[in-house]
Amino acid sequence: MKRSKETNHHHKFVTYANGPSLEEINNSVSIPDSDDFWKNLIAFSGPGALVAVGYMDPGNWVTSIGGGAKYGYLLMSVILLSSLIAMLLQYMAAKLGIVTHMDLAQATRAHTGKKLGIVLWIVTELAIMATDIAEVIGGAIALQLLFGFPLIVGVTLTIFDVLLLLVLMKLGFRKIEAIVVTLITVIMLVFIYEVVLARPDVPAMLKGLVPHRDILKHGQLTMALGIVGATVMPHNLYLHSSISQTRQYDRQDDDHLAKAVRFATWDSNIQLSAAFLVNCLLLIIGSALFFGHSDQLGTFRSLYNALGDSSIAGAVASPVLSVLFAVALLASGQNSTITGTLTGQVVMEGFIKMHIPTWARRVVTRLISVIPVLIVTIYYGGNEIALDNLLVGSQVFLSIALPISMVPLVYYTSSEKIMGPRFKNKFWVASLGWICTVLLTMLNFQLIIETVSNWF
Repeated sequence: MKRSKETNHHHKFVTYANGPSLEEINNSVSIPDSDDFWKNLIAFSGPGALVAVGYMDPGNWVTSIGGGAKYGYLLMSVILLSSLIAMLLQYMAAKLGIVTHMDLAQATRAHTGKKLGIVLWIVTELAIMATDIAEVIGGAIALQLLFGFPLIVGVTLTIFDVLLLLVLMKLGFRKIEAIVVTLITVIMLVFIYEVVLARPDVPAMLKGLVPHRDILKHGQLTMALGIVGATVMPHNLYLHSSISQTRQYDRQDDDHLAKAVRFATWDSNIQLSAAFLVNCLLLIIGSALFFGHSDQLGTFRSLYNALGDSSIAGAVASPVLSVLFAVALLASGQNSTITGTLTGQVVMEGFIKMHIPTWARRVVTRLISVIPVLIVTIYYGGNEIALDNLLVGSQVFLSIALPISMVPLVYYTSSEKIMGPRFKNKFWVASLGWICTVLLTMLNFQLIIETVSNWF
């Protein structure tokens, strides 16, 4: 009766959501009835790509390139550590969704209550909007660099991203995954090409993957905090716990659940390895082309100009490199738009059990994100440095929201009562999870203190 009642009221603008996570795509992608590893890997591949987008969004770019320009290859090990932590957390998120049939927002609401659920929803929504601000700024600047649009026009045009997502949702989730993978491939190829031309110092690059005590010096540590803070995103944990349920495995069979967890982990780790590579490429570009010029690389435009300036980037500098950089920036912004909208739906339905149409969800979120960007753009007369300061400030919300998502994730996946004896985290996995949670929470609060002190 409950299901039919909800269906009857589906014409309403706001409906009650108490069904499966992202119900329109949940259990929608078929998988082969086969033990063939490669067939299963292909069938389960996709959700990891949407998650990986958050680990290579525009918010990471200036940090990674700036880290390379200032400290050479020293911080490569920080990117490696961030990626390993991401793999652990995303494995837990996917497992939670597959085993409990709930996303992280639904699980948190189920084990807390309505009032706390509303508070957590507001904080998580602010984090998603903070991520959206980075996408708006990155997209607007890319449009200006490629087509010469004034920043205010570029910011306004990003509102129409909603139309892109509505078209994609009509094509089916598998098509969305394919488009995201294509955009990631474009970003990766652009940076591989630029790194090959830059001819980096390979031995120094490999040496940088081993942690060095110099990272603990004040300047290096601040940059490392920025890299970690920009890499591990809270919204990805909610998203992955939802979209890991899109495959058509038997929800009641433990062997089928184990298979789904196994291949979801393979998918996630492969795609996060691609994100690790992109972030390494960004740092390598900073080190190989711009070492010693970090004071000239504070904005996306300065990076764009530097790639075409032989006095900074050396003999490989060319307008082609600059254009490719802007194309990759635009692709990154579009990718993040897709994942941000899906995550917004997950947290709204999970925390407050409210469903609104996708177009309305996208318009409201994007308008709220665009307003502060428009205000800053108009007030500072299109000054890109002011926009970059807004982007840095928006990361504070992400820092606050991360512990709120990590603590319940590690707790739920370590609980035998919630996960069952077969799927609860092993002792060493749970221990690593809590160590990462404490470490990242401390680092994020340090990042907040650094950011706020810089404002004053």
